[in-house]
Amino acid sequence: MLTYAVKLTQAPGEMTAADVEALRAVGFSDRDVLDIVEVTAYYAYANRIADGLGVDPEGWLPED
Repeated sequence: MLTYAVKLTQAPGEMTAADVEALRAVGFSDRDVLDIVEVTAYYAYANRIADGLGVDPEGWLPED
């Protein structure tokens, strides 16, 4: 699941049906895959909105 989410985040144009099949092969349902995609996409969207507006990170978040 995490490998799938990282690939979707870093290289969305490289996703294939085989990526979904790999999740199914280890027991994820189609609904599970949809949930993974939606959560991954939402965080990417929210972060891009915040970055685009110049929103500063919350004070409690550690700096990398």
